[in-house]
Amino acid sequence: MHDALGLPALKLRGISCIPVEVPLRYVLGTSAATVRAAPLLLVEVLTEEGVSGRSYVFGYRRSGAKAIALVLEEAAQIVQGERIAPLAMAATLERRFALLGVTGVARMALSAFDMALWDALAVAAGTPLTRLLGGTPRPLPAYNSCGLGLMKPQAAADEAQALLEGGLRAVKLRLGYPTLAEDLAVTRAVRGRLPDAVQILVDYNQALSRVDALERGRALQFEGVAWLEEPIRHDDLPGNAEIARALDTPLQLGENFDGPKDLLRALQAGACDLVMPDVARIGGVSGWMQAAGVAQAHGIPMSSHLMPEVSAQLLAATPTCHWLEYVDWTDAIAAQPVKIVDGCWPMNEQPGTGLAWDSAAVERYRIA
Repeated sequence: MHDALGLPALKLRGISCIPVEVPLRYVLGTSAATVRAAPLLLVEVLTEEGVSGRSYVFGYRRSGAKAIALVLEEAAQIVQGERIAPLAMAATLERRFALLGVTGVARMALSAFDMALWDALAVAAGTPLTRLLGGTPRPLPAYNSCGLGLMKPQAAADEAQALLEGGLRAVKLRLGYPTLAEDLAVTRAVRGRLPDAVQILVDYNQALSRVDALERGRALQFEGVAWLEEPIRHDDLPGNAEIARALDTPLQLGENFDGPKDLLRALQAGACDLVMPDVARIGGVSGWMQAAGVAQAHGIPMSSHLMPEVSAQLLAATPTCHWLEYVDWTDAIAAQPVKIVDGCWPMNEQPGTGLAWDSAAVERYRIA
């Protein structure tokens, strides 16, 4: 049975949430924290028709994954029994959670729900999610965001070289050492080890003041880096605009945008040259597609943040598609881990997002 638009008519029966913590192959040391394992919340939407839709989000902390699950289970109860219509459900839930505040944990819960709803619709339609959104499955250029945290120059150069698996042609380098000299030493070691064709994308994780960001940004302009990401607080739009105007290197923001409205505000303020929303913070599939329209209207290249399985489906339907951020965090629990081919994330005609978990591995890493 289908609705007037040809989408499968599904009725929400319930939801399942499983928090897990998976080990990382590469330790991720940033100016904010050192990450050795990734707490994830695995989500499955259940329908009366027997079709399931899956998603997952990075909870940042074990407590984060558990808190997201609590909000998500309550959200599902509010719309239980209704026909699955992600946009309408998102509007209903935003109103119901307005007093709590649809940001942080609540935003991530509703985003995870939205992603799983869209996956269920695509699975029922027997088509990749990107086709349901008007896109075409295709290989997407990816950069390796595993590892390359704060470390000694030689170690960074060694790790950067190891990260060029599958023909990848770009890597993410975390900076934010105590001094500019240390930032430059690590950047030069990595740049000197990698082929000229490989791009280095620098991320400061909001570590700097405006003054330091201008000084370090100006110095890095001559070191062969392709973008400067979150040098200062992401929500300091005037400060980011000042930095963007002062530097030739493109300024990247977006992983902390809370819904499409934040992306619009940043572009209206001239606070960045590039955007990279996180699907779990931008509002899931529904919020992403709204943000993609804003980016297209402003002519701004749009990349992704984490969750490459879902992000790839969305980028393939994004008019200003730029880079896919690749991490291998779900390899430990995936039924069939995705491998990079010729520097790209491969896509096929598998229905939905293609998320499928190894049940034994999920139980092994389950958070009690």
